[in-house]
Amino acid sequence: MPLLSMTGVHKRYGGVRALDGASLSLEAGEVHGLLGPNGSGKSTLNKVLAGTVSPDAATIELDGQPITIGKPRDAAARGIAAVYQQLSLVDSLTVGRNLTLGVEPTRAGFVDNRASAAEIDEVLERLRPGLGPGVTATTEVSSLTPGQQQLVEIAKAVLRRPRILILDEATASLHRDQVQLLFEIIRELTAAGTCVVFVSHRLEEVMTICDRATILRTGRTVATLTIAETSESELVRTMVGDVAQAERRAELARTDDMVLRVRGLTAPGVSDVDLDVHRGEILGLGGLQGQGQSELLLALFGATPIRAGEIELNGRRVANTSVVKATGNGFALVPGDRGSQGLFMQRAIQENLSIVSLRRRLLAALGISMRRERGVAADAVQRLSIKIGGLDDPVTSLSGGNAQKVVIAKWLLNEPAVVLLDDPTKGVDISAKAEIYAIVRELADSGVAVILNSSDDVELAELCDRVIVLYEGRIRTQLVGDEITSDRLVAAALLIGEGDQGTVDETVAAAPDGSDR
Repeated sequence: MPLLSMTGVHKRYGGVRALDGASLSLEAGEVHGLLGPNGSGKSTLNKVLAGTVSPDAATIELDGQPITIGKPRDAAARGIAAVYQQLSLVDSLTVGRNLTLGVEPTRAGFVDNRASAAEIDEVLERLRPGLGPGVTATTEVSSLTPGQQQLVEIAKAVLRRPRILILDEATASLHRDQVQLLFEIIRELTAAGTCVVFVSHRLEEVMTICDRATILRTGRTVATLTIAETSESELVRTMVGDVAQAERRAELARTDDMVLRVRGLTAPGVSDVDLDVHRGEILGLGGLQGQGQSELLLALFGATPIRAGEIELNGRRVANTSVVKATGNGFALVPGDRGSQGLFMQRAIQENLSIVSLRRRLLAALGISMRRERGVAADAVQRLSIKIGGLDDPVTSLSGGNAQKVVIAKWLLNEPAVVLLDDPTKGVDISAKAEIYAIVRELADSGVAVILNSSDDVELAELCDRVIVLYEGRIRTQLVGDEITSDRLVAAALLIGEGDQGTVDETVAAAPDGSDR
């Protein structure tokens, strides 16, 4: 008898059929992968199980007995906890308050602070290798990095001692060591009988940690496979069928047309950065995660203060002292966290698409033409193949990949000269990645200068004309064309085989062919 089974699960969001009779069967003590393309229904199925989404129809059994899960409290009462990529932490509270919020230990009707403190200390000590020595129960969550916040979110769920723990893209913000720590904790939980539902688009993680995997496609369950008896290629075929693999971009035709020139840029997280980006070039940012890649993009976009340095756009010096000024100067940023930084999640798709470029279409003395706005938005949806029910649907109705394409589309409507991409395919599936790759290539082919930060070395190798490798906020080296391979990127990130670093920064800003253009 399975620990839990879900059958005949249906859910519609307007015209979008998120679940169409999906099913899931879980065993105690297993790690069960839940896989499928964006829009296949993975997150919706997990949210039905966690009680945050009410299904249109579903049969759910726990320990062989039918149950109803209508709200999160129902799921929690039955030992079901969930961790999502979008965090539920309260930034203004401490780590300790977040961990026990809503489930504080009590004694004689009062909160038992001593028991609460003991539980918090125990779980934080277990997570110490990933959190670092400076994080304590009194640390404010707002001061933590995204990876540290994700671990606190996981700790919050673990403290509830769940029978079923849902990890929905919980590794997306974690670096390698933190992922390994999480895997250790998962194995400890499953050894004690907990079932872990694991969602990740990193197939190597699925192959490493999962016992079985259920694959969804277009809201339906198409297969449940035993991981030890399958391969990554078989999982991919089952998930999405034959998906065209992204091919390496054709070599850039060298021109003297420099779009972006940066000299001596110093800002929080980066120091003395020089770089040039030419028209139609895709410049990658490589290196170990957290070495200043995102901070460089934020500084260029005016989101963090520049302490020193100069920025020139098309030969004209610009002062990106704010996001508004940077946008007006022709910069666009697709941020790493689309939920909190890229979209108004409760607003309509239409509003999200129009928000950046609306001023360009204002009619003198007449205001806004909604007919025109809807036409522009519909064109953007069609151009980027965004799957939506309707323009008036909230962005929350979209899959991760389609939501990310809305972020990209809103900036393209502003016709930027420089597009800054901060891990744009994080948390999206293989087919959505291929579509985003095509969009990035189309941008570059149209003459836009693109700077791409990616935690995926394969992605950098497939997309970029050049890659500059950062270490501790400084540029250490660059790779050009065929030099950009996964092996060389890893070696450069770890400073393996480096020669004299004193000359590296001086050569990075030069053109790929070695000329001083």
